[in-house]
Amino acid sequence: MEVNYKNVGIVGTGAMGRGIAQIAAQAGSMVKLLDTQIGAAEKAREALCTQWGKLVEKGRIDAATAAGHKDRLLLATTLADLAECDLIVEAIVERLDVKQALFAELESLVPAHTVLASNTSSLSITAIAAPLKHPERMAGFHFFNPVPLMKVVEVIAGLKTSPSVCAGLSQYARQMGHTPVQAQDTPGFIVNHAGRAYGTEALRIVSEGIADFAAIDRILRDQAGFKLGPFELMDLTALDVSHPVMESIYHQYFEEARYRPSVITAQRLAGGMLGRKTGEGFYRYADGAIQAPAEPAVPEVAEIPPVWVSPRASRRSELLQLLKNLGAKIETGASASPQALMLVAPLGFDITTVAVVERLDPARTVGIDMLIDDAATKRRVLATNPATRTDMRDAAHALFARDGKPVSVIRDSGGFVTQRVVAAIVNIACDICQQGICSPKDLETAVTLGLGYPMGPLAMGDRYGPTNVLEVLFNMQTVYGDQRYRPSPWLRRRGAIGLSLSHQEE
Repeated sequence: MEVNYKNVGIVGTGAMGRGIAQIAAQAGSMVKLLDTQIGAAEKAREALCTQWGKLVEKGRIDAATAAGHKDRLLLATTLADLAECDLIVEAIVERLDVKQALFAELESLVPAHTVLASNTSSLSITAIAAPLKHPERMAGFHFFNPVPLMKVVEVIAGLKTSPSVCAGLSQYARQMGHTPVQAQDTPGFIVNHAGRAYGTEALRIVSEGIADFAAIDRILRDQAGFKLGPFELMDLTALDVSHPVMESIYHQYFEEARYRPSVITAQRLAGGMLGRKTGEGFYRYADGAIQAPAEPAVPEVAEIPPVWVSPRASRRSELLQLLKNLGAKIETGASASPQALMLVAPLGFDITTVAVVERLDPARTVGIDMLIDDAATKRRVLATNPATRTDMRDAAHALFARDGKPVSVIRDSGGFVTQRVVAAIVNIACDICQQGICSPKDLETAVTLGLGYPMGPLAMGDRYGPTNVLEVLFNMQTVYGDQRYRPSPWLRRRGAIGLSLSHQEE
């Protein structure tokens, strides 16, 4: 198959530019590398050639294939050297004025058929193309680092981008072995937009004193199935990358509450606690290994009190069966005896609110998160309220740890941890579909490939139930009075009439 673009120029040879050059050469294009920093393009070419050589040594590719890749990787010394390229991809500093100046100069050098593309992760394609005489030839072509391994690429149309340009870039992405997703020109495009809730909601939980970084990471890994907790992830990406993106998307959406950043990351960024690369972030690192605090031990309790379960508890029958399996003495009366541990399992509400509304003794009331089927999780999460007695807290912890499954005990929180993070993720994803930023199918593809979530956010909402997610959001908005938890119309309407969240009107 003939390659879509025979001659490709790459401007900027950092990790992203180098990665794009690698897969372009491997796809069969002649690639010219250009960098304003003296010697940078040469170093990039040497690094790629060395990498292909190692693949030969490992038997991953043969020597002839590696030689072909190397022969297609050339150096350029000036922008004029890119004049005959069919496609030029920019991967330079994230500054609008610098990108605009670069493309304006390129436009004066290249023929009419040349496609101009930016690998920007946060700037408007429309704004970058605004000074051009022919903005229809410009599009976003946003890869993720490391480019050869992250198999998704966002193809972004500015307001004046020709549909044929996006179609050509999508075809070329497939030739590179990547999966293209189509996005409208909005802040964060798809992946960085959809990924807002995971970090910002976790930061909000910490800021309320509900749990520490390690506990939240453990809960979201073990209970919801994420590969990395949000604080592990921010340490990996580094705060000098992730915090500016938080601020950029928040301000570009004119202070939309759903994307509100946190003072916690701003302070740590100012203090140089960026993550793995500085040896200290939310965790400390020794020789690259994370130094996570030990998990609190299960309390030793001489005798577990009888347990009474609220009739309003979510998954009540499953909770009663779990208690039976754990050997609990279960009370079945309309109200609890004076010595009983009182269990509630709300969606979205905090334990304090439930205790007050249901007229329970707050000193003996403990909550358990039952959004997800207990059999599908590797951890149970309990929550106390400010009045919960220590003996009742410890008894609940010991009881639910009887079968060896880890238990996290957190302070009172509307929506515990998993409920509020999952609901925020699903809600933002639904609003991306409501705004028409991309199709539900492309959203699911982009998030699973670009963020590594256990499933797409719409599939997540369908699995845990759109009506349950709606209930979490409505109740959290009641508890916190914050517009960040208002449900998207996409979620509210589909949840109300029983449609899958991935359903799209014809």
